[in-house]
Amino acid sequence: MGSTQVPVVVRSPQIPAVNEGSTAIAPASDSKPKKKICCACPDTKRLQDECVVEHGETACTKWIEAHKRCLRAEGFNV
Repeated sequence: MGSTQVPVVVRSPQIPAVNEGSTAIAPASDSKPKKKICCACPDTKRLQDECVVEHGETACTKWIEAHKRCLRAEGFNV
């Protein structure tokens, strides 16, 4: 009379999304920064901040640009 259906479970082997041992190396300009922006370039940031506090932003473009160059070298888009 009535037949009961039993669900069939097919297990597939686990396929890793990425080869675990290999990593792709991207060019420095396209890679993501390895640090948070607040922690990158502490030396230029300190000089920039001290100058701005003491002399105002308009007098410190040299240090501001130096800090931006450092951040760009670290991979940030500023």
